[in-house]
Amino acid sequence: MDLMNAIVALTNFVLIPGIAYGSQLAIGALGVTMVYGILRFSNFAHGDTMAFGTMITILATWGLQAAGITAGPLPTALLALPIGIAATAILVLTTDRLVYRFYREVRAKPVILVIVSIGVMFVMNGIVRFVIGPDDQNFADGERFLVTARDFKAWSGLEEGLAIKSTQVLTVVTAVIVVALLFWFLNRTRTGKSMRAYSDNEDLALLSGINPERVVLVTWLIVAALATVAGVLYGLDKSFKPFTYFQLLLPIFAAAIVGGLGSPLGAIAGGFVIAFSEVFVTYAWKKVLAYSLPEPLEPSGLVQLLSTDYKFAVSFIILLVVLLFRPTGLFRGKSV
Repeated sequence: MDLMNAIVALTNFVLIPGIAYGSQLAIGALGVTMVYGILRFSNFAHGDTMAFGTMITILATWGLQAAGITAGPLPTALLALPIGIAATAILVLTTDRLVYRFYREVRAKPVILVIVSIGVMFVMNGIVRFVIGPDDQNFADGERFLVTARDFKAWSGLEEGLAIKSTQVLTVVTAVIVVALLFWFLNRTRTGKSMRAYSDNEDLALLSGINPERVVLVTWLIVAALATVAGVLYGLDKSFKPFTYFQLLLPIFAAAIVGGLGSPLGAIAGGFVIAFSEVFVTYAWKKVLAYSLPEPLEPSGLVQLLSTDYKFAVSFIILLVVLLFRPTGLFRGKSV
């Protein structure tokens, strides 16, 4: 019985949160790797692009709720999500036209575009804070839990309860759908194949008659959709705060680099590597070990390697190790 309690505790506090967080990082890392693989620069404004898309979705959600329109047991944000994606698409396309296009035409070095993207990041961050404020915003409604700890205890007879939030299930299902659609688009459609050819060899792709402006346009549209979806899923699962999305840039980039920059499959794998690393290192293992070990060996402390306040340090350490020893990542993407 104690072993079952340990398994339930591990599932409740490590496996389920890790899968949900990994799905959010994977979608965010896909946006980063798309920009790096096709447009050939590291977009440091990606975290604040996520924040902008989430902000618009929140405002649209509030508008729908005020009009009495909801999605029943599901979050109303799902109905507002297309509005957030459309607004984010307009933002990134306008930014590309006013800022990035010039540097692309003069074939500026990637480091120049990185610096430019940092400037764009600060502008976006300021816009989001000015419009919605710097505080936490909760925009989740509908059913909060699919399985509650109390119901699980009554059903199983165990001491430890299992709680599954509806937003966690929604995150995983949405991530599977988004990834499947993206891979289908890149591998099965003519536009997707053109984007892959442009990524592999720009000059040869141009000689083959591929329109570079169309490739850039479609890339930014996909990035806008990925950033908004990732931001909204994270906000629904936790809460929305502009500065948090700025901090998320580190684990998202770490996920993209660990998997291999430019590799969509690597971005997904990297997202789960980073997520589970953060959860494993910052989780207090006292409860699981108390159930698993004999009473004389039960730990007296929390058995927590790092406080949750330092979870982003885990991403930073993994990022450094990968950059030092395997800069192409797990799936041999483009070297950083």
